[in-house]
Amino acid sequence: MQDIISENTAWLELRVPENAVGEADFVQMCAHLDATGHALQTDAKSAIGEHVAWFTTGPDIRETRARIAAAAMLLGVQNKDISLAEIGDDWETAWQRDWHGMPVGDRLWVRPSFCKAAPEGRIDIVLDPGMAFGTGQHATTQLCLRAIERVCKQHAPKTMLDMGAGSGLLAIAAAKLGAKVILAIDSDPISVEASRINAGINDITLESLLGDVPPQQSFELVAANILAGPLIDMAPALAQCVGQRLVLSGLLSEQTETVTAAYLAAGLKFARTDTMNEWVSVEFVP
Repeated sequence: MQDIISENTAWLELRVPENAVGEADFVQMCAHLDATGHALQTDAKSAIGEHVAWFTTGPDIRETRARIAAAAMLLGVQNKDISLAEIGDDWETAWQRDWHGMPVGDRLWVRPSFCKAAPEGRIDIVLDPGMAFGTGQHATTQLCLRAIERVCKQHAPKTMLDMGAGSGLLAIAAAKLGAKVILAIDSDPISVEASRINAGINDITLESLLGDVPPQQSFELVAANILAGPLIDMAPALAQCVGQRLVLSGLLSEQTETVTAAYLAAGLKFARTDTMNEWVSVEFVP
């Protein structure tokens, strides 16, 4: 259950250069500090990325600032690289500032609703995630989208599971590429609602459920773009869902071996791996 937020609540926005801290560490810090939301924003022209997070403040804003800054510095971020700004009432749309339409793979185009439609020859995916994770900018999301595009080109799956769906981007892309019956699951109520809303925007039918445990049913295509720890924990249950193909991402290169071992132990066979910067996707078959 979400806390009730009063009209007088103040908000702080934290910005840290992408290369100053690892994604997994930043996400864990946000969870520890009860961040309202977090994202990776990349400038379309410079390709420079920033980790961004939003926090409510207590009665003493200075104390909240100090607590957030201290947590970032414990992760090795230098004080000069920590930007903390009070942002007033526009926190829910703060993610819009630096997001633009972008091509992904050979056919996809991911954009917010306030940007122009996809150019001719691209499949238009309209996404307004709000505080839910997933705008298509992050390397892990792009790796998953490219894998889904390739799998659907070979054979569009009749059923698809998006585990840890966030904004619903992977599920919506699969639907636009030919998948028929789609289930999106996330442990965050904001993400569950975002998936439903974005599916409607794209005229896509899918089921969006709240949960953190894979369902007890089989899907031709399963995708999970989460983090290494949760992927390892759910390996036995998620492996049971795989009918034809499993796509995993959210992994740093040094985490690949451990995650792969967990899914091999769960009975799946390694199919392929792809990389983008320091991030990796791994695919398995039954």
